Amino acid sequence: MNFETFQQSIKATTPPENISLYLLAMWHDANGNWDKAHAMVDNLNDSTACWVHAYLHRKEGDNANANYWYRRANKKIPDMSLQQEWENIVKAIL
Repeated sequence: MNFETFQQSIKATTPPENISLYLLAMWHDANGNWDKAHAMVDNLNDSTACWVHAYLHRKEGDNANANYWYRRANKKIPDMSLQQEWENIVKAIL
């Protein structure tokens, strides 16, 4: 799957089959279900999950918590829009 195909899938009522948990979290976030997206990565500790987790807390407006997760992901809080970061994360995962 490429970025354009994934982005188009957001218009569907159900996520694409056989995608990673990280992409599934990003899909739910893009569909306005922050809580479901957060629940998917909340108990994961790898760097990708930490990056998604950081992004979600940044989107929530909880910058202190976001900074904690960015550090866990070995990243700095980005100086870009949430939409651009969403795209960067999805492209990196794909």
